Amino acid sequence: MANNSAFHDQVRQLGNLITQFYQMPDGPQKAACKETVQLLMDMHGTALERMLEIVFESGSTGSGIIDKIGQDTIAGSLLLLYSLHPSDLETRLRRAMERLAPHLRKLACTAELVSADQGAVKVMVTKTGHSCRSSAKEVRAIVEEGVYDFAPDVVSLEVAGLEEPAASGFVALDSLLTHSL
Repeated sequence: MANNSAFHDQVRQLGNLITQFYQMPDGPQKAACKETVQLLMDMHGTALERMLEIVFESGSTGSGIIDKIGQDTIAGSLLLLYSLHPSDLETRLRRAMERLAPHLRKLACTAELVSADQGAVKVMVTKTGHSCRSSAKEVRAIVEEGVYDFAPDVVSLEVAGLEEPAASGFVALDSLLTHSL
């Protein structure tokens, strides 16, 4: 089985290289590289699309196989890259919430998808017990990782409900009397 961490490291490295590429001065070499990459992307996209068609045409099990490929974080990311993913963003986000639920339940929290508008996603985390047995930072990281595993194409992610409660402002009378003497 492929290593998700190594794959995500490769995606980050590719993103860094693409950023460096676009920062290069324009010229014939840059144009040739850009054309080469576009041609490779077009060829791969066409081949992947044809592969999915063949699997789909194989009968009722074909669509199930395609759905399973789409649910895989590595293969699904590749399908997203070529706009071939079988599930829309909201469906993938709902799947992420379902997958996060048991883990968050252990931390006395729940997460709910509030909105997904043009890639801008809002998730509300609610504490289900007296206190979330984990820090807000840790819960936020868990939610973010879960969302990006299923929807790496999310443009922005807001995780609400993890704000630390403000101090009540209550000061015990004893502490005031002790300091004023």
